[in-house]
Amino acid sequence: MTLQNIQDDLSAADTLEPRAKLFRGLGDPSRLAILDALLSDERSVQEIVTQTGLGQPNVSNHLRCLLDCGLVSRRNEGRFVRYRLADRRIADLIRDADQLLASTAVGVDACRSYTD
Repeated sequence: MTLQNIQDDLSAADTLEPRAKLFRGLGDPSRLAILDALLSDERSVQEIVTQTGLGQPNVSNHLRCLLDCGLVSRRNEGRFVRYRLADRRIADLIRDADQLLASTAVGVDACRSYTD
């Protein structure tokens, strides 16, 4: 094994835990609903509540998590706070997941390994 192979293996291992954290963060239906609500435009908490049907405390808690993890950002607008995706690649990731599901949905739906 060469030094380059060892460095590549270490680099790959270093990305596994953050990648797993990212997917755990995306693995909650409420957080995904909030991200879906933010795909097209920024929104206030009340707008997210209306669009998702989630309760206001639930939305606020999940937004705090999404903010802490860097997946959403916020902007003050007068008395209100507007939330948006922190990076447009998050929207791309969600759209890519939807396209992948379109071709693998039966297998994913049948999978019992990842049920709650």
